[in-house]
Amino acid sequence: MENEDLDELMVCRLDQTRKTVEPCSIVIFGASGDLTARKLIPALYHLYKEKQMPPKFRVIGFARREKTDASWREELRQALDQFSRTKPVDDKVWQEFSANVFYCMGEFSDLEAYKKLGKQLDSFGDPQLRNNLLFYLATSPSQFGEVVEQLYKADLLHKDESKGWQRIVVEKPFGHDLASAYQLNTELTRYAHERQVFRIDHYLGKETVQNILMFRFANSIFERLWNRDSVDHVQITVSENLGVGQRGGYYEEAGALRDMVQNHLLQVMSLVAMEPPVSLDAEPIRDEKVKLLKSIRPLTPEDVAKQVVRGQYFAGMVDGKMQLGYRQEAKVKADSNVETFVAVKLLVDNWRWSGVPFYLRTGKHLPLSASEVRIQFRPTPSVLFAAQCGNKLDPNALTLRLQPNEGISLRFNGKVPGTSTSVRPVRMSFSYNSEFGAYTPEAYERLLLEAMAGDATLFIRRDEVEAAWAIVDEIRKGWEGKPLTNREFYSAGTWGPMAADDLLAQRGHVWRNPQPVT
Repeated sequence: MENEDLDELMVCRLDQTRKTVEPCSIVIFGASGDLTARKLIPALYHLYKEKQMPPKFRVIGFARREKTDASWREELRQALDQFSRTKPVDDKVWQEFSANVFYCMGEFSDLEAYKKLGKQLDSFGDPQLRNNLLFYLATSPSQFGEVVEQLYKADLLHKDESKGWQRIVVEKPFGHDLASAYQLNTELTRYAHERQVFRIDHYLGKETVQNILMFRFANSIFERLWNRDSVDHVQITVSENLGVGQRGGYYEEAGALRDMVQNHLLQVMSLVAMEPPVSLDAEPIRDEKVKLLKSIRPLTPEDVAKQVVRGQYFAGMVDGKMQLGYRQEAKVKADSNVETFVAVKLLVDNWRWSGVPFYLRTGKHLPLSASEVRIQFRPTPSVLFAAQCGNKLDPNALTLRLQPNEGISLRFNGKVPGTSTSVRPVRMSFSYNSEFGAYTPEAYERLLLEAMAGDATLFIRRDEVEAAWAIVDEIRKGWEGKPLTNREFYSAGTWGPMAADDLLAQRGHVWRNPQPVT
């Protein structure tokens, strides 16, 4: 039998049991915003093109600007020409898709506008298009509660799903601390069940983030090494080549800790370190993620001083061009202490990971944009080759590259060919593009499809949000009233401040920086 035939026989189609996507209407609040044009409509268009949309659907944009169905469709077409992941846009497919796209003008605070929306849904003449409703809140978080309340008052949102389903998709940030997150969650669940609320973090829609669970729990060779007996430490890096740009005002309020650590990095850590769920259903997976977050050792102010580093970039060369320092960016205070870089050492107090440090870092204006998880294994005993080579014998490591050029590599030591006995670290690498050669859908495509299907696996549950904020709040308390030190500033285009290297040096560790992939 040919290898290709064998491979074909061994494919296991897990999606054969996935939930079906029923006919529904998708209502986008904040339809005039950037997110709708750049991400949501292109994602829905591509789902339609790939025949992933339900057999019957409608898309309604809700915003306060005066537009007709035709004018909004024309705007969206122009945006799609710019932001579609495949070019040129297929005219025939667009015409078919856009025939299902409509516009509803109204203020978020105006109950009559929601009643008008209800009449528009009635006009479609199909009970499923009227009652199966996905409300996408592409608005400011301060407006989430108001929109949900008005939907409830207009009889568009019900906790009783006997006549159909309604789901609410909300974008991050989910609050700015634990108290505000709790208040926001309370507002949302006043009019909807928790199971109806889908908190979206586009990072969880990325192909390789999803593959973490597949890699761990479908391969026994690695899962049996995934514990304190074999693992020395774990590094999770999300680096960004760009600075804050036009987002200076937002960053002054958020900073890297709130913008990246509270959601992206802690979500990836929870997937890397969680226990095996009892099934692949949404709730068992989210249960294990919450258990992991709650197992992270709380940080006292004294711990923060030892285990957390913040940083801020000053002017430097990035890709051969001089870039402004953070304090020179638009809408940034001249004496700002806001962090553009964070590195933190977290310890997990459970049986699997006791004593294993997890190092998380993220930063703006670093040498390249990349996301990696590096599992570094314990060094070999100080006998034989290790005794002769000392620290020149590189530890084994497994690296999961989340973006770009998604893939996995295993680093081990090998003999250099020749008459001398020399050892050198080598890599065994796997690339998604090379192996599968298939398109990788945008994160929003996967997430919108899962929301329509009612599968919450890739969305964040209320207790996940609050557990993550509890960790971040303690770090912020430890920073209160303390200005940045000289060792916490770094030049744009470098891998962060010297204090970040000091953090790992406490345990004799060093950062392993992502490398460009050619």
